[in-house]
Amino acid sequence: MCYCDEVEKLTFKYIFPFVVLAISLILIVASWLLNFEKKREKEALMERIVAEQKMLEEAQKKAEQKIYLMGKFDPSTRENFVSVPEAYNVGGYKMYLRKETLDAFSKMREVAKKDGINLAIASATRNFIYQKNLWNNKWSGFTLVDGKDLSKSIPDGAERFKKILEYSAAPSTSRHHWGSDIDINAATPEYFKTPKGALVYEWLNKNAPLFGFCQPYNAKGPDRPTGYNEEKWHWSYLPISRTLTRDYPDLIDEKDINGFLGEEYVSKLNLINDYVLGINPECL
Repeated sequence: MCYCDEVEKLTFKYIFPFVVLAISLILIVASWLLNFEKKREKEALMERIVAEQKMLEEAQKKAEQKIYLMGKFDPSTRENFVSVPEAYNVGGYKMYLRKETLDAFSKMREVAKKDGINLAIASATRNFIYQKNLWNNKWSGFTLVDGKDLSKSIPDGAERFKKILEYSAAPSTSRHHWGSDIDINAATPEYFKTPKGALVYEWLNKNAPLFGFCQPYNAKGPDRPTGYNEEKWHWSYLPISRTLTRDYPDLIDEKDINGFLGEEYVSKLNLINDYVLGINPECL
């Protein structure tokens, strides 16, 4: 027998199985790599889907928060808002507050009663539409300001805007949008100049912080050089309003503040920094 035939037989007998095994291993590894790659692609796809869903949810959450901050909703339809009881209501019209705010006010009211102080709510949540009507009426002269028709006494739009801002927030910028802020007993400086009003303010100044309330528009000075004039009647429930105050400049831009008479002057005034954030530092 030829030596070559012996070599061929030995090769076939001993080496071929290894070749087959090697090819099998290669196919197994290739299959595993293919499956691994498909698994990685599937995981990457799922990660992208989850990330996109998260981004979508975050965008939706921010959009909803913007609507809330600007008061573009009906408080009567919101589960976390409740009607102000008639016994607390100065004006006699339907008012709403965040439940937490009303609960805190109720507790404060009961304690004040024991001290001979009567507390009631003159104004509560005012949504965008409500605030727009207040603003437009002052702008057009339908509501007199300091006894004057501003459309005639202050024809310059920018100056008229600043005059209204002494005591009224532009729609989309009012803290009354949030259901966290209330006007107590009467929303006028005159009331708090009376002996009765002075006693109410003295009691609030001493005790309201114990119930979570803060006076955002205190007297102007080095600590509050900008913003609205002092409002002794306006009190804010900090467990809600503090977070909203911080969120406002992150979510709202000047271009979002529109939809009312005089809106063209918004860009001439620093409404967010000087008014929305121009509050008592203790309320920040």
